[in-house]
Formats: sequence, C-alpha cells, structure tokens
Amino acid sequence: MHVETGMAKVNDTQLYYEVAGHGPSLVLLHGFLLDTRMWDDQFAAFAQQYRVVRYDVRGFGRSAMPTGEVYAHTDDLKALLNYLGIDQAHIVGLSMGGEIAINFALTYPEIATTLIVADPLLDGHSSPELDQSMLPIIERASTAGGKAANALLLDHVIFAPARDHPKVSARLAQMLTENSGWQWVNDGSPRPMEPPADSRLDTITAPTLVIHGERDMATFREITNILGAQVPQASMVILPGVGHMSNMEAPALFNTAVLSFLERKTE
Repeated sequence: MHVETGMAKVNDTQLYYEVAGHGPSLVLLHGFLLDTRMWDDQFAAFAQQYRVVRYDVRGFGRSAMPTGEVYAHTDDLKALLNYLGIDQAHIVGLSMGGEIAINFALTYPEIATTLIVADPLLDGHSSPELDQSMLPIIERASTAGGKAANALLLDHVIFAPARDHPKVSARLAQMLTENSGWQWVNDGSPRPMEPPADSRLDTITAPTLVIHGERDMATFREITNILGAQVPQASMVILPGVGHMSNMEAPALFNTAVLSFLERKTE
C-alpha cells in the first residue's frame, strides 16, 4: 500500500498528514493526547475502498503547537482538505476527534458526506463525571508537569477496558509517553463554537452513525444518546465488551460497523 505523507502549511500552522487508497475521501480524527497511530487498524483496511486521510490535529503528534493565535480545528481540517484537493469527505472521529467531526459537519455541511462518531465529546455539553475524574491529573500537571500528567492518565478509568488488551494498552502508552503533555500546562484551546454544537444538533444534515462502546463511561453514553435522539439522520451501534477506545479494542467490530454504514448510505 502506497502512503503519501507530508506536512501541510495551512492556516499559519503545519499539519502532519498521511493519505492512502483510492475512491471517495474519508478522514480519521484522533482523540485527545493521541495521534494518527490510534487509527492503525483502520487506515489500511479503509484504504481498500476509500481515499483515507489521517492527520495530527494542531497541538498533537507531529503537527505544530498553537502559538497564541485564535484557531479552530474545523478550519484547520477545511484548509487541509483544500490543500489535498478534496471537496467532500466522510468524516470519522473518536472522543475529541468526534467532537471535531460534529463541529465540522455543522460548520461545513457541504463537505461532510457522512458523519461517523465514536463516543465523542460534545461542544457545549457539560460532563461533570469526566471533569471530576480529571481533577487529580490536572493537579499532577500543575505540580509535576505535562509528562507526569500523561503517565497518570494511562491509569484513568477511561482506559480501563483498553488495559484488558495488553497490545492496545502498549500502543496507548507509547502515544501518551511520546506526547509532550503541552495541553495540560498551556492555554492553547481552540475557539469554542458559537452557538455551541449541543444547541443545534437538529441542523446536522449528514447521515450520521453514532458508535458507543458498551463499557465506556456513563458520560459518553449520555452524549451518544443525545446524538441519537437529536441528529435527524442518526443511527446508533453499541459495540459489546469494549470501552472508549473501541476502534483499537475491537477493530473488526468497529470496521464492520463503519463500512456497513457507508455501504448503506452511499449505495
């Protein structure tokens, strides 16, 4: 499989990307503090039928860090797609990547052919359970730095199901160990959506698949239920026996869910 790699200089930043395959375009958006490698079990599989793009969003992986400028991940993605000559794409995201995917479908509905999100965060939606569980990690970052916070995150309940799979746990550990932890100790957040995404889910026009890992935190089940109820063309799949990192914990189930959905919606 031929893989095109590069660094796109767009929107006053640099975004590392990889492209493989031929056919309709499909974009993979990674989770918080992770990078393109979390999609290793999808990249080649999806490239058999699609032109697959995976990239490190601004501030993560090999892409550039924010430097005080105002930015939005949605605009970065739009600029990257322009750079690659892509007019329309299936948008796939997990966790933070799911939040970006939802925001993108709202901001650029003419580009998002379909929307596929797995246990996403949701802009504008408060998650007290998740916020409370992160407090010890934020405290560790303030006293010992971002790398120490990343190490503590590995033991967080969000990754508990993944820790049942030694190979998955090792891959997560590698990504988190190599991540600088910059986000814990710097204010480099993108600008929020206005109005927030959770107040206008009923305006999403793309056919949508919502994937929920059966063992994920209650916070994410709440969000997936909201999406299932409010997004007009949403269908939901619950993947049994897996948690937050469903694409890594059960790649065969995840890939089948995504590819079956795309086949139904694009036939």
